[in-house]
Amino acid sequence: MGLDMYFGGRRYLWDFGDSGDAEIAQAVGAQFPEIAGKRIKQVEAEFMYWRKANQIHNWFVKNVQAGVDECQETPVSIEQLVQLQEVCEAVLADHSRVAELLPAQSGFFFGGTDYDEWYFRDVEDTLKWLNSMITMGALNENLKSWDFYYQSSW
Repeated sequence: MGLDMYFGGRRYLWDFGDSGDAEIAQAVGAQFPEIAGKRIKQVEAEFMYWRKANQIHNWFVKNVQAGVDECQETPVSIEQLVQLQEVCEAVLADHSRVAELLPAQSGFFFGGTDYDEWYFRDVEDTLKWLNSMITMGALNENLKSWDFYYQSSW
């Protein structure tokens, strides 16, 4: 029990045109015979998972969910990911600004609120993922057709 956090994405599959989506749907159908030949409408993936990274959760609640923390699924834009990337970079560059830029948040089984090695490890892991996600987005046109979301469970 505790704070679990997910960053996921969905991509709607069109089964016509030159998008390659028909081939994706066929490949999925080949893996799951019970749906072979059926209209596969979307694929979904978990891009990032955190456990008790309450400072990252706090950022999403304040900057993406308009302060509402009800474990709801909330759309996230690439621009918002870039903002989080910049915050993580600033925190790692200047540890004296952590409480200002990326404050910890207490909560029911949310984990520690100290600015310790666990705090910074979560920020580093998040930044590493963000760097690859944003680079992949810049290099991959297909990523623009994904709808991203953040959701927590506690």
